[in-house]
Amino acid sequence: MSKIIAVNAGSSTVKFKLFDMPSENVVAEGLIERIGLDEGHAKIEYGDGQVHDEKRPFKDHGEAVQYLLDQLIDLKIVNNYSEITAVGHRVVAGGEFFKDSVVIDDEVMKKIDKLAEYAPLHDPAELEGMKAFKKVLPNAFAVAVFDTSFHVDMPKMNALYSVPYEWYEKYGARKYGAHGTSHRYVAGRAAKMLNKPLADLKLITCHLGAGASITAIKGGKSFDTSMGFSPLAGITMATRSGDVDPSLVNFMEHKLNISSDDMIDILNHKSGLLGISGISSDMRDVEKAAKEGNQRAQLAIEKDVNSVVKYIGSYIAEMNGVDAIVFTAGVGENDINFREAVGNRLGYFGVKMDHEKNNIRGEERVISADDSKVKVLLIPTNEELMIVRDIERLKKQAK
Repeated sequence: MSKIIAVNAGSSTVKFKLFDMPSENVVAEGLIERIGLDEGHAKIEYGDGQVHDEKRPFKDHGEAVQYLLDQLIDLKIVNNYSEITAVGHRVVAGGEFFKDSVVIDDEVMKKIDKLAEYAPLHDPAELEGMKAFKKVLPNAFAVAVFDTSFHVDMPKMNALYSVPYEWYEKYGARKYGAHGTSHRYVAGRAAKMLNKPLADLKLITCHLGAGASITAIKGGKSFDTSMGFSPLAGITMATRSGDVDPSLVNFMEHKLNISSDDMIDILNHKSGLLGISGISSDMRDVEKAAKEGNQRAQLAIEKDVNSVVKYIGSYIAEMNGVDAIVFTAGVGENDINFREAVGNRLGYFGVKMDHEKNNIRGEERVISADDSKVKVLLIPTNEELMIVRDIERLKKQAK
């Protein structure tokens, strides 16, 4: 039996899931973090609840990947390297060039390197991950799966900004979105749950995690999405601001006497739930503080809920209706109160939540009332499984 590994490399992390094929069963998953720092950390979960946990330094991604693959052998998860027949890499930004997942070769890696300016915090690290795996597994079938590819062909009226058109023509200034692999996965699951062809549905998928985005899906394709040129735009997130008036950005740069790079750092890492609440970027901490009477924490929750409601409402208007709203990702899958707060605000559109059905975490199910005009679904995302399935699809095409 062969195995496929799905990889998500960050600037100082390598996350992975190892799938047994063709069963698609996860046989191991884990994370190596704090790469390049004095004290790194590796955790691998496998077998029947077994865990390998070790603290040690990893000087770079190459060393981390070598360690990971060696541990898979030492822990008897695989017998040898050749058992891993394919590697799938999550890549954030594919620009307009990559409209689908693609088999990785030297030209693809060169193009990803050029596209790094669109996602400087992500693409360079993901490219390092590709090189590291290629060095150890040179014969494995390697595929890049792009967060942006699902959104590339959205209607131009939604993709473009009301700025000089030459910016788009010369510099690629447009909305690229993110979380496309997640939105694509839960949309497919929603169609199966509703027992209708995806092409016949109007869906709004809410990927609500530390990074969060909402996508309108019409006819099985991305019609509009909340994230923009970068993952900074859209709804209120854990530490990201979401939508902000550009004039306010310029105004505060002068007031704080900071550079535009410093401002982008603030908007990415010190805003959102953390910025408003002053408590934490974790919704669980913010909700706890709100229950204890912290007004800023309560305001942060209200702001977050309201931003989600505004996007859902606008997308219902854009698509002239909606068949189902889907909640997924960390907050979407596990925060019962947040889902109910959003759903209860959408009664005008015929949404009716079922309190008992919604009282669940991380389990695929319908959470709206039987007489709700719009179905509300809870669907745990599985981006890694989508990566594996894209690999299998491209393998067949390559034959």
